[in-house]
Amino acid sequence: MKQYKVAVLGATGAVGREMIKILEERNFPISELIPLASARSAGSTLSFRGENVTVREVTPDSFAGVDIVLGAAPNKLAQEYAPHIVAAGAVFVDNSSAFRMNKDVPLVVPEINPEDALKHNGIISNPNCSTIISLVAVHAINKLSPIKTMIASTYQAVSGAGAGGVTELEEEVNAITEGKSFEPSVFPYQIAFNLIPQIGGFDENGYTSEEMKMQNEGRKILHLPELLVGCTCVRVPVYRSHSISITLNTEAPISVEEAKAAIASAAGCRLVDNPEAKEYPMPLDTSDQDLVYVGRIRKDIVSENGITLWCCGDQVRKGAATNAIQIAELLIK
Repeated sequence: MKQYKVAVLGATGAVGREMIKILEERNFPISELIPLASARSAGSTLSFRGENVTVREVTPDSFAGVDIVLGAAPNKLAQEYAPHIVAAGAVFVDNSSAFRMNKDVPLVVPEINPEDALKHNGIISNPNCSTIISLVAVHAINKLSPIKTMIASTYQAVSGAGAGGVTELEEEVNAITEGKSFEPSVFPYQIAFNLIPQIGGFDENGYTSEEMKMQNEGRKILHLPELLVGCTCVRVPVYRSHSISITLNTEAPISVEEAKAAIASAAGCRLVDNPEAKEYPMPLDTSDQDLVYVGRIRKDIVSENGITLWCCGDQVRKGAATNAIQIAELLIK
């Protein structure tokens, strides 16, 4: 089997570390792993296949001879180094939002539109984490009848804001328990025992940037240019795994039984839907694995062709790192 030289841009962050972990888990055929990060992290080591690999400072010359670059860096760094990656002949699978809506850059969820990955010009974008989890959950229904509209509410774990989000929640819980004061820095307000109904900046219509990703990215991934999505994104005091409530309307009516059967056999999904036994998706059950759990499937009582469901998925893995590596796997098949 051919072996590939793989670089991870942003290797020391939460998603970068998860990428390296999953490359090992999935036995990706790697001849050399090159962890890249800022000068501050250069010289530190990361474990890969039982050995310590030294993190290198990223420069424009870091990509010579590299086959695939997995991006786990912020937009600014992705935009800065993308031209150098492409010029070196590597394929850049980027987890930032920098290129997602570029018409020349595929936006890929391998369970949904794998063929799009092969239409790249050197860059392939990984979608937003909530978008990935939601669309994996509803794709089987969309194949039965095209989705016209979706109303979604996301309940997003603090780790979606990076490792600092987890630390802040832990420190706030400890401070409150001990009667001490604290000052939030990652989130605009206390997140412990609280909900914050804002992720991203607001636009002129009152929606946040995070909320609009569901519609804009969903149209591109599902190849549904007229799809309409109303979304509310909420940060919740959960460490890991995002949860999403979705009511969708399809062109033709679909029964609950048809929806359940389709989801049960869909790639990337696990049907967990037995309300009588109190069995339904929850963040604790979906953390540190790659399936999207789907349950609470029922007919919407407001719209004629509506189906309502609840889904959960690990946003660090399937919502980011694993999805990127699945895209890389498509490239080497």
